[in-house]
Amino acid sequence: MPEKITAENILDNLVETISDKVQKQKAVSFFEEETSSSVTARFNRLFGRQKPVHHLLGGGKSADVLLWRNKKISASVLMGATAIWVLFEWLNYHFLTIVCFALVLGMLAQFFWVNISGLFNRSPSKVPRFVLPPEVFANIGTTVCANVNEALGLLQDIACGGKLKQLLVAVASLWAAAVIGSCCNFLTVLYIGFVAAHTLPVLYEKHEDEVDSFLNNVFQQLQNQYKKLDSGFLSKIPKGKFKGKKSE
Repeated sequence: MPEKITAENILDNLVETISDKVQKQKAVSFFEEETSSSVTARFNRLFGRQKPVHHLLGGGKSADVLLWRNKKISASVLMGATAIWVLFEWLNYHFLTIVCFALVLGMLAQFFWVNISGLFNRSPSKVPRFVLPPEVFANIGTTVCANVNEALGLLQDIACGGKLKQLLVAVASLWAAAVIGSCCNFLTVLYIGFVAAHTLPVLYEKHEDEVDSFLNNVFQQLQNQYKKLDSGFLSKIPKGKFKGKKSE
């Protein structure tokens, strides 16, 4: 009996050690698969980015609003933009009408404030003055001017660079913008862009791995189609030589 018990114990120990080694090998292989997938995910980020989405959006309060870090502020901003779009687009109000109504309501509120406070108190309370700082308009004008000049410079560089691929992409983008502009007015285009800016970044941040892999496959297919088009048609087009003037 003791010899049988010891033999059985030895067999049990062997089985346990073999099973432990198999489980460890599975765990190591699973860990290696995870690390390899994470490494490939790093190299296959959208447009080759290496920084997080919050940092790409500026990393300040505007990025917090776009990525819904504070849900109350982001929701209030989106609701305000929706209310403005509904007033101008659905209810057919005009900008001058809204401004006049707002001024009338403000004047009536200040009028009743002064008179009612004078009835209850001997000296009427002072109404706070609403003044817009001039720096706001100066900063808006500077930002708009810088962005417009940058966009014009980019289009001129593409037109004068002699690269047919960039020219085709720019022409296709402008054509798509023209088609969208013919379907809806400028205010609706701005509202669509505003809603997209407040929804697409946060959705991409939550599902960036799936989006990156899908867009990678799409870009690879487009690149293959462009290579076929280039080898069959575009490469046969004679290209002019762009020579700049030598500065003396």
